[in-house]
Formats: sequence, C-alpha cells, structure tokens
Amino acid sequence: MTTTTTTATWSDRADRIQDSLGQLYGAPWPQYLHNSWPVEHSDDSTFNYWWLAHLIDVRLDAHERSGSPERLDQARAVHRNIVERNGGSLFNDYFDDMLWFALATLRLHDASGEPRYLDDAVALFDHCVEHGWNDTGGASLAWRKQQLAYKNTPANGPLVILGVRLHARTGEPRFLDHARRSFDWITRTLVDDAEGFVEDGINREDDGRIDTQWRFTYNQGLYVGAAVELAGALADPALYEVAARTATTAIEQLSDGVVFRQEGDGGDEGLFKGVYYRYVGLLLEHLPEADARRRTIVDFVRASTDSLWGSLPDGLDRPAANTWNGPADGQVPYSTQLSAAMATELRARLDP
Repeated sequence: MTTTTTTATWSDRADRIQDSLGQLYGAPWPQYLHNSWPVEHSDDSTFNYWWLAHLIDVRLDAHERSGSPERLDQARAVHRNIVERNGGSLFNDYFDDMLWFALATLRLHDASGEPRYLDDAVALFDHCVEHGWNDTGGASLAWRKQQLAYKNTPANGPLVILGVRLHARTGEPRFLDHARRSFDWITRTLVDDAEGFVEDGINREDDGRIDTQWRFTYNQGLYVGAAVELAGALADPALYEVAARTATTAIEQLSDGVVFRQEGDGGDEGLFKGVYYRYVGLLLEHLPEADARRRTIVDFVRASTDSLWGSLPDGLDRPAANTWNGPADGQVPYSTQLSAAMATELRARLDP
C-alpha cells in the first residue's frame, strides 16, 4: 500500500501508522513481521501468536474506518500466517492467546461474511472451555494448559467479550452463560470494590495470592470491554457505570495525566495499553456527551495521542517508544507499534 503523504487529519495519521508496521517491521513470508526494530538486530526465534492476533484487529480497524478492501486482505493474510506458522492448527497452550485470536477472527467474519471465520472462533471458544474451564477458586478459565489452577483477567476478560459476541451471532445460550460466570468471577475475585481497579491474577504460585504487584492497563481495558458487552447483552445500564469507573481509575492510577507510564521492558507489555484504548473506545459509544467521566477519558485519549504523534519523526522512519513522551531508543518490538495504531485509530474515530 502506498504511504499516505499528508498528516492533516487523524485518519491520515492512522493510515501512516498502519503503513509503518510493514515498512519498519516487514519480513519475508512466513515470518511476516520481524519481532523488533531495527530489524537487522531482531531476534525472530519467538512466534508471537497473540501479537499477530492483535495485528488482525488493527487491520480491521483501518478497514472499518476507510472501507479499504486492501486492509481486509491484510487481515486475512495475518490469519493465514498465524495458522500456517502454528503448524496448521488454531490452538496453542495459552487460553488468553487463543481468545485474542478468536476475537480477531470473529471480527474478520463480520467484515468478510465468510462462515469459516465464525467456525474458527467457535472452535477456539469451545477448545478453551473444554481444556481450561474449572472450579478451582471459583468457576472460571485458567491461564494456560500447564497451570489450570492459575486464573487471571487476561484469560477471563476476553472469554466474556467473545462469549457475548458469539451469543449475539448464534443465539446459543452456552456462550452467554460462560461470559456471565467469568465476569462475575473477575468482579468477585480481582476487582477493588472501592475504585474498580482490576488486578492481574490469583494463585500463580499455588498459594492463593493475588498478584497485586502487576498493575497493567490491559486488565483495566479488558474489564471495561467485558462490562460494556454484557451491559448490552443483559440490558443492564448499570454495567456502563462499572466500566466508566474502571476506565477513569486506570487514568488516575496508571498515567501521569498525559500518557500511561512504563509497564515493563518486555515485548508483551508494549501491547497492553492498546487493549485499553480499544475497549475504552467501545465504552465511549455508550456514555452521554455531558458525562464528566466521558470528558475525562476523551481528554486523556486526545492528550496521549497528541503526545504520541509529537514523539514520532516526520518520516516515521522509526517506531513509537513504549511510552509516548519521547523518541524510541534501542530495540522496539512491533507490539508497541500495534498499541500506537489502536490509539490512533480511536483518535481518528473521535476526531475524523
């Protein structure tokens, strides 16, 4: 795709970020994207299944915004890449990974109308429930097949969102049943009653302890998205209030008021804030213009994406940094650029 030459609007800027993913990280098939930039120093030994799942989502964001068939073709190519590099299988050992892939695949079905993608999303949901759902610590989904007693928000959050969406498309009650039970488990086990902050997980070391030291944006985003989806499915507007409380608490506790603070140096952490922006975008569609919490969220989105864009070089010859208040330095995983794309796509919807 030809790079957009103007950056006059946020839609233009979103296209520039979209194009930068291939320009900065592109690799020959089947690698598809190098894991980090500069690519000559990239360690490509890790197959980042869940990063690629979010790349499908990012390409579909651009397709929905622009109607571009090329962006839809890019999303199809990523789905094909994941399955091919995964030995022809949809499945791996991590339930959160598979659910991210299922969510993106379901969106691919919605965009393309191709039944096979809906079949894939259902197969992934059923696989996760069959192999990971258990009663340890309360009925909920484990994080991975090798740790069935370890439960967390990153696995149960996407199960809620996927379950609601599959129920809407199939009418099958089992999807909504698991969604409700997972949401109740997160709320009961990992959400602070006073402020709505969402913790990461419990019983990672078989000691019943909650990992309060891991304060991540994507847990807040997942809970926001889960609450919004259930609010619609259950016709329960009180859940929009629940989502708004968590969304604003995340800004208060995890940002400096302009951008989210550093969440870690690993590649996975680069994707975390993108999840927050994605699902806060869903919440904004349901909050009245006059709602003070909506203004807080929108002001933060605008301030952070202004800072992001201001930190990028004019030619976009390097990616965004993990924090968006300065230029990138050293190796940068493409997960960070996916978050930049998600946030910029949200800004383009707010200020087209």
